[in-house]
Amino acid sequence: MRRFIYLLVSIWVFSSCTQQDVPFLRKMEPVNFSQVTITDQFWKPRLETHAATTLGVCIEQCEHATHRVRNFAIAAGVIPGKFEGLVYDDSDLYKMIEGVAYSLKNQDNPTLEAKIDTIIDYISKAQMEDGYLMTYYLLGNIDERWTDMDKHEMYCCGHLIEAAIAYDDATGKSKLLDVAIRFANHLIDTFGPDKKIWVPGHQEVELALVKLYYKTHDSRYLDFSKWLLAQRGHGLGTWNSPEYHQDLLPVKEQRKISGHAVRAMYMFTAMADVAAATNDKEYMVALDSLWHDVVDRNMYLTGGIGSSKENEGFTEDYDLPNDKAYCETCASVGMVFWNNRMNLLSGDAKYADVLERSMYNGALAGISLSGDKFFYVNPLETDGTHHRKVWYRTACCPSQISRFLPSIGNYLYAKSDKNIWVNLYIGSTAHINYQGDSVEIKQVTNYPWEGKIRFEIKTEKPFKAGLKFRIPGWCKQYTLAYNGQREHTKVELGYATLEHNWRDGDVVELCMDMEVELVEADPRVKANVGKRAVQRGPLVYCLEQIDNPAITKAIITSDMAFTTTRNDGLGVVEIIGTSVDETLKFIPYYIWDNRDPGKMKVWIDYKK
Repeated sequence: MRRFIYLLVSIWVFSSCTQQDVPFLRKMEPVNFSQVTITDQFWKPRLETHAATTLGVCIEQCEHATHRVRNFAIAAGVIPGKFEGLVYDDSDLYKMIEGVAYSLKNQDNPTLEAKIDTIIDYISKAQMEDGYLMTYYLLGNIDERWTDMDKHEMYCCGHLIEAAIAYDDATGKSKLLDVAIRFANHLIDTFGPDKKIWVPGHQEVELALVKLYYKTHDSRYLDFSKWLLAQRGHGLGTWNSPEYHQDLLPVKEQRKISGHAVRAMYMFTAMADVAAATNDKEYMVALDSLWHDVVDRNMYLTGGIGSSKENEGFTEDYDLPNDKAYCETCASVGMVFWNNRMNLLSGDAKYADVLERSMYNGALAGISLSGDKFFYVNPLETDGTHHRKVWYRTACCPSQISRFLPSIGNYLYAKSDKNIWVNLYIGSTAHINYQGDSVEIKQVTNYPWEGKIRFEIKTEKPFKAGLKFRIPGWCKQYTLAYNGQREHTKVELGYATLEHNWRDGDVVELCMDMEVELVEADPRVKANVGKRAVQRGPLVYCLEQIDNPAITKAIITSDMAFTTTRNDGLGVVEIIGTSVDETLKFIPYYIWDNRDPGKMKVWIDYKK
């Protein structure tokens, strides 16, 4: 069972859009994760592990192993002491709170909620009267605040805003939201036209401000986000490397990716959010070019981005080394954020394809199966010395994955006036407010191990809509059946649409062929010349030394046959490659380094 494909850099070649082809209106609105209950056997155990273990690890690190909580308690006057840690450590605490909020929405935990309420009390008491809040300066020299654009002050404010909105949505408690609003208002009072000029060194607040705009309906936050984006590219940043900070050109004129990968992802996400809220076509033209530059020339097979350790980001096109790949976990999550926004703007499934690739491979690899260890860096080849850790001095990735996992329900469904869009295939039950009525859609599936998905519709009264099912780029053949009768549909922008007057009890069955594929990289990727990789469905596979003792001599041959088998111990589908001289066992990339340490490879030498 094998399909051979050629991929530009690391995934299929997407046709370029001209400026005339770029869609400008937001095509759909997301269905919030709180309306989606995850039930399947792939994600549900991970969410349970996240609630039972991962959050506990993050809280322990923030509360006891490091001074993140203690810094706020000191600033609040609750205990004596001085600031300890890094300038941006507040942000990790905020991301942990955001992750707790999503988890509480999925499952009540009064003890955990009470603990977070206590921390929020510290945060609230630490805030200055004018709204400023950052423990590095509150416990240091407050006169030095807003003197260094690269000290992450607005970055921390952005993560505070996101955490506050999530916690208010989950619990109905607004104390942290009030704190975030006061800090945001402090920014608006301090910066802007005819006020102090500022270019955030680490983008994040820009996207958070748009979230705050939607939460409060106060247009000042949207306007300020757009103003901050417009400050870039005019020589206003107080740093030596404008390329590193995406500050070479005004954002609307940027066409090439550069610099720090996570900063870029947050900025592009904010640009897409502002474009959606203001219908600014120039943003979309820039984003379309930037997306093709990232995906076509600078993205790994895993959906990871940022090849260089030196700048935690990008170098030159097609520079994608495997053993030295940086691929920060935060950047893969950022790819999910950005591609989600692009998908909502355009109604084009190619963005959801990249979202899925990054989510199942680059991001999910960032956390162990046990939920208590993390990757900061995600290479595609190692000599056996690279392993997950319980925590990092710069802990953005553990806190990032902690807030991302329980929010995956955000990415399954979207809706428009005439359509309901299905973007991800995850066993779940969704309650969607469509045309003023509640519609329940239940997904039953063993995805990503199988390509069969059953959709069961429940509704009190019939409704007319198009159900749009994403047909992933890896799927070469599929069938759709409505109440047992096969329907023939054409795929437009990656979606197959069934239009009916839907009634209670209707059933749709989508069956996608999920064959093993051999992947060949673009020849301009020097690291992969003469090599092949293996993928099946949305999952990239790799070799581990524990399964393949002679991994350094492993070769994929043109006559190799591939079969799949279930490994109940790991809970995965393995791929076995067999030729006359060799047998190779491939496991999903996201689970590597969960057993005995050893070497690992994604790209394998190939022989015709």
